[in-house]
Amino acid sequence: MKAWTWDRYGPADVLALKDVDEPDIAPDEVLVRVRAASVNPYDWRHMRADPKLVRLSCGLRRPRPGLVLGADLAGVVERTGGAVTGLRPGDEVFGEVRLGSFAEAVAVPQDRLAVKPARLAFEQAASVSMAAHTALQGLRDTGRISAGQRVLVNGASGGIGTFAVQLAKAFGAEVTGVCSTRNLELVRSLGADHVVDYTREDFTARKGGYDLLMDIVGDRPLAELRRCLTSRGTLVIVGGIASPRGGLLGPAGQIVRGALASPFVSQRIDSVGWKPNSADLRFLAGLMERDQVTPVIDRTYPFAELPAALRYIERGHARGKVAIAL
Repeated sequence: MKAWTWDRYGPADVLALKDVDEPDIAPDEVLVRVRAASVNPYDWRHMRADPKLVRLSCGLRRPRPGLVLGADLAGVVERTGGAVTGLRPGDEVFGEVRLGSFAEAVAVPQDRLAVKPARLAFEQAASVSMAAHTALQGLRDTGRISAGQRVLVNGASGGIGTFAVQLAKAFGAEVTGVCSTRNLELVRSLGADHVVDYTREDFTARKGGYDLLMDIVGDRPLAELRRCLTSRGTLVIVGGIASPRGGLLGPAGQIVRGALASPFVSQRIDSVGWKPNSADLRFLAGLMERDQVTPVIDRTYPFAELPAALRYIERGHARGKVAIAL
């Protein structure tokens, strides 16, 4: 089968489309014939080993032989392991792996998959998992969102942000989205009650107005972000697409700073990680079936043009998600 691999860290030029063996499956895994994938900052950070901590999992000097990039996917179950229940060959599914979805087939643990909503195209379903998981878990689990709260999403037009705006509305919050001028109408169309154009207004000057702030961008000091919150408000740090490159911690730097500051302030500062699971995928599928959440796709690239998709997502200006069609 064909798969995108890389044998050294660097820009998208290091990627190579190669013939590799089809993966074996463990008893709790299914083999998915990939119909679509999507690109996340997670992917280029692994490609570049940025932050350097990536090397601990992928290889200190070079990526380990056989590694395939990609996390999000949608496709068709081809075969199942002996311990798999609830999925069978022919099922259309979506979900994620740690690495490996930029390939014609991938072995996926059954607890990272769910049946694809019938109303979604494969490219839409492949754009859900990592971004929507992060938004959902950040709002619901970390942020403890509740109906009637005032919620601000900084980075509302990106992959995570477009899901966060819709999910916050689904939970009954009053939502303000922060984005650039060109994305104001997009964020409004997702249900945001208010939008802030960061090129014209400093949203952190809105003192004490929000119960919950999800910061996806990571380009503002914690003190400025806290200024937006009520005295008992919650700041949820996603990590930051705008973090400096080339360091040891990368986006995790803001998370570390938040953890150090949290015990000394009245507001709650916490971070959200990526915790893939099929229960949350089924919850998201239900919202999408009811048309409460819809994936936003900026553009779709053919599988053969994956490096171009990574170059585009690296620039940090994608509106929603970037999909890959196989």
